[in-house]
Amino acid sequence: MKRYDLRHLKENFYDRMIELIESDLANGEVGIFLFEIGDFSPIQKSADLVKEHGCELMNSLKFNEVDWTIVVKKKAE
Repeated sequence: MKRYDLRHLKENFYDRMIELIESDLANGEVGIFLFEIGDFSPIQKSADLVKEHGCELMNSLKFNEVDWTIVVKKKAE
């Protein structure tokens, strides 16, 4: 399991999240991604991106007033 803090990227975290899923997570490994939510639109978009890249969204929850956490499992090939 790996944890990634993408809050410093603000609303521009999507490309980095996908890059980390593809290059840093092993097949079957779980990653925890922390990002800022702003207007809540990043929540659905991040869930859609996870699914598009063949991963399982295991959990999605509000971390505090401005941050969101998603737990992603990279499927074994």
